Parts: sequence; structure tokens; C-alpha cells
Amino acid sequence: MKDNAILVVVARFLIPLMMLFGLYVQFHGEYSPGGGFQAGVLFAAAWILFVFIYGLDTGLRIIPPRVIYVLACLGVLLYASIGMLGVVLGGHFLDFYPLLEAPKTAQQAGIILVEFGVGVTVASVVMLFFLLFARRRADSEAAGLDPDAADDVEADRQ
Repeated sequence: MKDNAILVVVARFLIPLMMLFGLYVQFHGEYSPGGGFQAGVLFAAAWILFVFIYGLDTGLRIIPPRVIYVLACLGVLLYASIGMLGVVLGGHFLDFYPLLEAPKTAQQAGIILVEFGVGVTVASVVMLFFLLFARRRADSEAAGLDPDAADDVEADRQ
């Protein structure tokens, strides 16, 4: 789709705005609706839009698959580490009060870190799902199979 000038111009304008709004949702999530899950989906949607416009190979040059896998692991690790830190310091799992002297500051810092871990995990997992489906379609096209033929056969059965 990178041959369509209108789509390229709109994508160049829209993708940074999507990422900026994702940052807003990520770091404003403790005060208003939103947080890590919604921000992660916004970041992944921006990357998926980039892939739709510029192609999968270009998208994987920007964020390689290995980086996506590492980010998925690091996000879960951050979430679990912050949760376990409360246990180690004498509280409960995801109890942020033992983290700092001031309880309100500890609560805010803990929520921001946990939500950041959720955001990174959700973004990378959504990108991985998209990547798996896109590669499956590309592999079936490379093998000379029509990826839509299975859908047609299934529709004929019904």
C-alpha cells in the first residue's frame, strides 16, 4: 500500500498521534480510565498500521521478532517483580505500601510500574499474534496455496 500516496500521508500523520495517545493513556491511567492494557493495544495498533502501509519486512526491520519476544518477557517480569517486591518487603503480592516511606507515593510508583509492565506485555503479544497470522498467510502464498481457499471450502460446507 506504500504506492498509495494518500494512505502514506495519512499514516505518517496518524501513527505518531496513536503512539502519543498511547503514552498519554499509559501514564495517565492511574488518574483516569485507561492504563497498560489500553496503551499496549494502541502501540500495537500503530505498529500494525505501519506494517499494513509499508509491508511486513519493513515493520520487522523497525522492531525485529526477537525484540518483540524479549519485550513480552520483560513486561511480565516487571509485573511479577514489582508484585513480589511487596512480599519480600513484608507485605502482600502487589502491595505497594512497603516499597517507599510515603504510602501515597509508594502506591503511585507501584501502579505506574505495574501498568508499564502490562502495557509492554500487551503490545508485544498483540504484535506477536499479528506476526504469526501474517507469516502464516505469507507462507501459504509462497507455497502456491490460496489462503482464502480454505475459507471458501468451509463456506461451501455450510
